[in-house]
Amino acid sequence: MEMPTDESKTLPQPITMKGGDGPLSYAKNSCFQKGVVDATKGMIIQAIANKLDMEKLCSESSKTFRIADFGCSIGPNAFFSMENIIEAVEQKHHTNAGNFATSLEFQLFFNDHASNDFNTLFQSIPPSWPYFAAGVPGSFYGRLLPKSSIHIGHSSSALQWLSKVPKEVVDSSSPAYNKGSIYCTGIEKEVTKAFAAQFENDMETFLNARAEELVGGGLMVILVGGIPDGIALSQTAIGKFYEFFGTCLVDLTKKGLIREEKVNSFNLPLYFPSAKELKSLIERNGRFSMESIDEIIEQVKRAHTSLPSTQNYISHIRAGMEGLIKDHFGNEFVDEFFAHYAKKHVETRFVFAENAVDNTLIFMILKRI
Repeated sequence: MEMPTDESKTLPQPITMKGGDGPLSYAKNSCFQKGVVDATKGMIIQAIANKLDMEKLCSESSKTFRIADFGCSIGPNAFFSMENIIEAVEQKHHTNAGNFATSLEFQLFFNDHASNDFNTLFQSIPPSWPYFAAGVPGSFYGRLLPKSSIHIGHSSSALQWLSKVPKEVVDSSSPAYNKGSIYCTGIEKEVTKAFAAQFENDMETFLNARAEELVGGGLMVILVGGIPDGIALSQTAIGKFYEFFGTCLVDLTKKGLIREEKVNSFNLPLYFPSAKELKSLIERNGRFSMESIDEIIEQVKRAHTSLPSTQNYISHIRAGMEGLIKDHFGNEFVDEFFAHYAKKHVETRFVFAENAVDNTLIFMILKRI
């Protein structure tokens, strides 16, 4: 029986993507995310056209329209997402008011953890951008903005990241101890229950905070990584990737470069829900109406085609995962780990993701009741 160690703890929080604008930065390695933004543009325009009540939200005395992006990260994708929303709002505004429509002013709030590289983010603002932008540092699992201050909230590919790793999964005395795996596979019942409970708590906190900040009738646009109902994450392509990522760590324990207990205490703070789970959570919260919920698969496939080379793919992985490796194993281990990952990926890339279920993203439009 393993004895608990001082390493049996949750991963340090917060988790942010690799900053700067260098060749390994998230800003330069997020074209998959850009593909998702492009693929969902039409869905956002349609949702705003059909679900947003401009007459209710914009009075003659106030022509400032406020939008917040929760979990904006780094680089130009955050601005592309906001431009898509602004385009849809302006179309709706002019459709309602015709040639007599007065121009709206847009105030945009970009939120992420305080450790996010906001300098690089705001250096990415297009030179002729005619909007008012502000950074809002802090966890979106809590209040960030004044009551009834925003008209549309947006969160893309962020809510699958938990506020913390459940303590049970790194406790060797717990039935939910996740020894031998770095993620929630969806196979081990107690492990899955612990991750699901953390996700439920986080989502409840997120929804309650956004309910305070959104005006009545305001919309919340959410895109979150998910899984098809009845499918374990380990059966999906992204699950196969996490499995492969974990084997690279195990390889280095066999070489004596890291201790086995260090790997056993490493868990990714991630949970991928099904659409059914999300719908149940929204209904239980009771502060939003579910205007639409769609599972997106083909759009994800198209977005993956934006990764043209093996090196490009590996750079994307490092941009997203380097911080996790550095925080848990130490900065001196980062280069060696990703060199091993790259080598093993080239050797096995046509093997480890075979027979995987397609990834899915869940696109939701919520309206503040």
